[in-house]
Amino acid sequence: MSHSASGGARRLLIMRHGEAAPGVVDHARPLTPRGEQEVGVMARWLAMRTEQGELECPVVYASPFVRAQQTARLISDALGCPLQTLPLITPDDRPSIVSDWLLQLPDDGPVMLVSHMPMVGELTGLLVDGSTNRGVGFPTAAIAELEADVWAAGCAQLKHFTQPSQLL
Repeated sequence: MSHSASGGARRLLIMRHGEAAPGVVDHARPLTPRGEQEVGVMARWLAMRTEQGELECPVVYASPFVRAQQTARLISDALGCPLQTLPLITPDDRPSIVSDWLLQLPDDGPVMLVSHMPMVGELTGLLVDGSTNRGVGFPTAAIAELEADVWAAGCAQLKHFTQPSQLL
């Protein structure tokens, strides 16, 4: 098994999609121009970090919902990273299922999940605190960076939490 540059710990980036337009059909809501701008700021920041060798190019997994797909495409295009759709990270899915999925992944570099509230907050809470009750509040396009030796409840450390407003 290969290990990441951080000395054995694995890295997970959890991102909330950019600002989305209101709509009746939730899964079809697209990003707004502001949402595209927010994601663009984050994509350029991540690209700079990969160029500097601070961050390995992650495999990007996106919820099938339109706004998450649009967000993930902007990120994967900026980084030149592979993008896959992951049906189990929609707003209504359970974080424990995602945690179980993460446990099955090979240890071959960082992973990025592009999803929604409450999933992003509850999953971060589960992995860091061992509980979804103390979920983390995620502004749109925010990214939590976690490190862990194993993706189990309460086993991860929150290394960074970055939102677009911090980079402007």
